[in-house]
Order: sequence, then structure tokens, then C-alpha cells
Amino acid sequence: MRDAHQPQRPVDREPLPGPRRGFGFSLRPLVWLRDVLIAVFLALAIIAFVYQPVKVEGTSMAPHLADQERIFISKFAYRFEPIQRGDIVVFRFPRDSSKSFIKRVVGLPGETVEIRNGVVYINGAPLREDYLPPGETDGHSYPATLLLPNHYFVLGDHRRSSNDSRVWGTVHRDYIYGKAVFAYWPPERFGLIETANGN
Repeated sequence: MRDAHQPQRPVDREPLPGPRRGFGFSLRPLVWLRDVLIAVFLALAIIAFVYQPVKVEGTSMAPHLADQERIFISKFAYRFEPIQRGDIVVFRFPRDSSKSFIKRVVGLPGETVEIRNGVVYINGAPLREDYLPPGETDGHSYPATLLLPNHYFVLGDHRRSSNDSRVWGTVHRDYIYGKAVFAYWPPERFGLIETANGN
């Protein structure tokens, strides 16, 4: 008589599905972390190669740019578009290239710039400067000067406290390395920096 507890022969069949084990669940956080790191890397790369954060020091561009305000400048803007009147640009100071200044472009190459009692004239016609605060123009004058090729005449919006082309002359194109495009600090200043092209 056979033993009732004799083991049966194994049957060749697929095992029933059960709870998954191994790396099925642990990979999801890793994939998420990978995507976040890639996004951060791309953002830093864009900032490093296309945009540059800078801090405004001084009040020469008040009220449009305040002292200690943080902004982004585009380092590639002028690879695709010309420098225009009204642009706020960052450049190496012609008398000391270790320093950087931020001013507004007023005169373009080939134009004659003159200042009479605080009023800017371009080729003999007064320049409309709606971006200036009321009563900001000072009484200084500047003799009529023909701008050489690749040279720009720049002024601060706060004329009474600005060290600009009236003092040390024009800026060569090679010294201009960025265009102010976006303010990010303090929060109440957050937003695009508008270009005010004078007529």
C-alpha cells in the first residue's frame, strides 16, 4: 500500500503572480532625481552661457534700476540684434577694464551728440527721453561730438549723480558685453526691464 504522504512530482507551470520585489519601486525616485538634476544643470548652463546675474551699485540709473538691485543681463543679445538707442547696457569701464558700468545708450555710431543745458540733441534735434524722472535733467552742456564707428554715447538716467560719457567719453562696441533684460531681486522689482528707445 502506498504511503498517503508520498510527495507528488513537480508540475512544470508558471508561478502565480505575487508582489514585485527587487528594484521596481526604488527606481522611481532615482528617475525623478535624475530629471531634477538634469533640469537644474540645464538651467545653470543657460544662466552661465546666455544670462549673467549682476548687482547694480549706485543710483545712476534710478529710478528704473535701484542701488543693490539684482538683474540678469543677456550676453548673447547683441549677437543677433544691433545695439539700439534706449538700451540699458553693461560694459567694461574704458578707463579701467576691471570695473563694469551700467548705463543707457543715447548716441549711436555716426551720430552727432550735443547737450545744451541738460537737453540731449542728436544730429541737431532734441532727443525725447520719457524715461527720465521729472526734473532730473541737470544744467550741464556737452560740445557737439561726432561719434566714431563702433562708439556709443551712454548716460545714466539719474543725470545729477551719473559718471558717464559726459565725463570720460564714448564706449567702444568691444567693451559692451550685456543687455539688461530682467530684474529678480528684491521681489517687488521682479519683472522684465523695458527698453525705452528715444525718438
